[in-house]
Amino acid sequence: MEERLQKVLAAAGVASRREAEEYITAGRVKVNGKVVKELGTKVGPNAFITVDGHPVHRERKTYLLFYKPRGVVTTMKDPEGRKSIADFVKDIPQRVYPVGRLDYNTEGLLLLTNDGELAQALTHPSHEVNKTYEVTVPGIVPQDKLDLLRIGVKLEDGMTAPALVNLMGYDYDKNLTRFTVTIHEGRNRQVRRMCDYIGFPVRYLRRVMMGPLTLTGLRRGDCRELFNEEIEELRATCGLKRDPEKKEKPAAEPKPEKKAKPAGEGKPKRIAVVKPEGRKSARPRIKSEEKSVKRAQSDKPKRIKKV
Repeated sequence: MEERLQKVLAAAGVASRREAEEYITAGRVKVNGKVVKELGTKVGPNAFITVDGHPVHRERKTYLLFYKPRGVVTTMKDPEGRKSIADFVKDIPQRVYPVGRLDYNTEGLLLLTNDGELAQALTHPSHEVNKTYEVTVPGIVPQDKLDLLRIGVKLEDGMTAPALVNLMGYDYDKNLTRFTVTIHEGRNRQVRRMCDYIGFPVRYLRRVMMGPLTLTGLRRGDCRELFNEEIEELRATCGLKRDPEKKEKPAAEPKPEKKAKPAGEGKPKRIAVVKPEGRKSARPRIKSEEKSVKRAQSDKPKRIKKV
């Protein structure tokens, strides 16, 4: 699948898309040995691209499922020197970035990728990709308060969309309530602010699901690549087409139709075999007047050898 040249340069980390456009119009970019100055030029996956004579190496698309621990910032570099996601993906040769954010004290599922198209689709509110959080708050939350979350609450940046809320249970000994909240919006610290609104501030928050992805099999700080089936399911969730880097299987060539053979040609027809009484099997016998007379004179019929 062909892509715009400036998009390819940006995805390869050469420059931002706007800077890449400036490189193109300045005549600094060549495609297959020819200078390209026209914006919007599309190139295929096997095109040889250079910028100022240096080859552009296109990175393999990478998709990582990461279990972010608490006390880690959702950035690749933190100016305050705090632990960041980059500390967990040092051995990954591709440059990946987090899709969305989890605040410093929230743990759970985070997707890291260099697929800009998928990242944008997952975070755009129009696609309404569900995200599920496990919430623990102090106190015994009555059902009418949880119903407010289900209907939507008014925050400083507007009403929230209706949420799916499932009560997990009460811990009367520790005076805690546990429940899950599923939302498709991506506002900053939204679940925490929703709980603040109903008067029960969050004590513990963990994202356990995003679209079809879950934390199954991962421990805090673990990271693994997505399976192809998971990537395709994610793309389908966002309404995206099949990954263009994955080749479709070629359609099987139709088998030539077998022509019916004229009567009398090919294999001879089978002859029905009639088993005489007292015998387990019998072979076809050639009937003739002479042999019929001989059989009549003998108690035991003679076996005729097959020619």
